[in-house]
Amino acid sequence: MTINCNGQLIDLKAPKVMGILNITPNSFFDGGTYKNEADILSKVEKMLVDGATFIDVGAYSSKPNAEFVSVQEEINRILPVVALIMKLFPEVILSIDTFRSEVARISIESGAAIINDISAGKLDEKMMETVAKARVPYIMMHMKGNPQTMQTLTDYDNIVKEMILYFSERVFEARRHGISDLIIDPGFGFAKTLDQNFEVIRKLEDFQMLDLPLLAGISRKSMVYKTLENSPEEALNGTTVLNTISLSKGANILRVHDVKEAVETVKLWNKLKK
Repeated sequence: MTINCNGQLIDLKAPKVMGILNITPNSFFDGGTYKNEADILSKVEKMLVDGATFIDVGAYSSKPNAEFVSVQEEINRILPVVALIMKLFPEVILSIDTFRSEVARISIESGAAIINDISAGKLDEKMMETVAKARVPYIMMHMKGNPQTMQTLTDYDNIVKEMILYFSERVFEARRHGISDLIIDPGFGFAKTLDQNFEVIRKLEDFQMLDLPLLAGISRKSMVYKTLENSPEEALNGTTVLNTISLSKGANILRVHDVKEAVETVKLWNKLKK
């Protein structure tokens, strides 16, 4: 399982860590934390030193009921950050967390290497065409509706079966457009209840039938802190537990706020496998 990121071949048979850089003012955990260039560069440097393979930059909060942000505002937020990071860390593999093709196109032109789309192309009909033309890896997440409506769309007869059918259809569409490198993300917390999130993680290995790399994005989410009856700030230990379980069920990428701890989890997991 190898993906091509700006000419770098990344082997995902050995699990990798993706560090999260939210530059939104309203992210559920770290919104508004990085207020200037020094803060941003310090965070990126720390994640890279701690062992992140990828840095995922997002400028539109996708938490439930997140406020709407215009395309231009998203571009205004993300473009200077991409340029800044690429200037100081030219070898970094930047992923862009967006469901908008114009944001994706401009970010790729500025040096980004991966597009991470919460809608798998369903919220912008030009997204897959844009990704295919740029020849970059594409992360496709499972979600119904949009961030404003998704938590009202949690009715499933068999959630894992329906998700696999969803991914089968989206993969077919991506291949039809000519996208080579695909990664799937079950979308923990997106159009899923607390119990449904745990049902998905219990059956995470079922997604291996799609024969694609699997990304697990559980970091400090409500399925952790609501179950533990604490807060996102107190959810690191719970995140590590569920990341470990995800690795045991075939996850290839851990998308996290806390890179050092996730990298240590992967190292221990690799040692155990050997």
